[in-house]
Amino acid sequence: METVKTAWDFLQNEILGMHWLNRLVGDLLNLLGIDPTDRWGASIHFFIYDTIKIMVLLGVLIFIISYIQSYFPPERTKRILGRFHGLSANILAALLGTVTPFCSCSSIPLFIGFTSAGLPLGVTFSFLISSPMVDLGSLVLLMSIFGWKVAVIYVGLGLVIAVAGGTLIDHLHLENYVEDYIRKGRSLTASQETMTASKRLRYAWDQVISTARKVFPYVLAGVAIGALIHNWIPEDLIVQTLGTGNPLGVVFAVIAGIPMYADIFGTIPIAEALLAKGAQLGVVLSFMMGVTTLSLPSIIMLRKAVKPRLLSIFIMICTLGIILVGYFFNAIQFLIV
Repeated sequence: METVKTAWDFLQNEILGMHWLNRLVGDLLNLLGIDPTDRWGASIHFFIYDTIKIMVLLGVLIFIISYIQSYFPPERTKRILGRFHGLSANILAALLGTVTPFCSCSSIPLFIGFTSAGLPLGVTFSFLISSPMVDLGSLVLLMSIFGWKVAVIYVGLGLVIAVAGGTLIDHLHLENYVEDYIRKGRSLTASQETMTASKRLRYAWDQVISTARKVFPYVLAGVAIGALIHNWIPEDLIVQTLGTGNPLGVVFAVIAGIPMYADIFGTIPIAEALLAKGAQLGVVLSFMMGVTTLSLPSIIMLRKAVKPRLLSIFIMICTLGIILVGYFFNAIQFLIV
């Protein structure tokens, strides 16, 4: 049993957490005459370490997920989902959302394609909610920062929100609130080319390069904000605003996340810094969910596909679900961290 624990700790700390990189960056800064323990040195250390760690994990995860995704083009996904009905279809759509791109803006074109193809609206919304909120990348990256318990519960609750939200939208019969050009669009009938293993590997590598180019500026911005929070904003201010003393911290975190646009990789360093400064776990995770699911750019894009009433219901479902997740994590924080 001790051997298993040692192996797991090594995976958690040295592989996922990349603590070896943390030590290496500190040693290199010392060689350059920079003290990694003072405020400026710690900021530089945080920026270099988190940027490299996130981009390495991003590359590995995107490669794996994109390879898996190569087996699920939109038309094949439609055929799979079309075999299921009711709650089982919503569950499957939410699970399939975990192997799609990392941000909500990337998921909306797939949502439009599925809806045009005639899939039930509730099923497509289960996919749309889960895709940015609980992809496989978030599971692994959250494990590297917060541990496996937090990661598994986070993903599980995200899937619950996706399934419940899609089921509710299905029962409300809101099909008429999808824009006409989508409802009357053509079905996805194009056949998928049979890809060889080498083509799938090439596709996965191309996705790594393409996604890395898109998200790198947001990663840099997120790490810079994280370094600022970690080393320059007084801990008392964070605790007062987002700690246990403020029962509305979760609500503030969700609202604060809406104007931002980032994926899980851009929000992780900010979340890590907030937690280290004393913010409640539920506040941090609800902030991450708010940014990845309810960002203003994605809402604007979604408005092009659905009418205001359906958009408002989508926002309310996601907001309420995220707030409940935040308070749930606050309640169990000391049991799982």
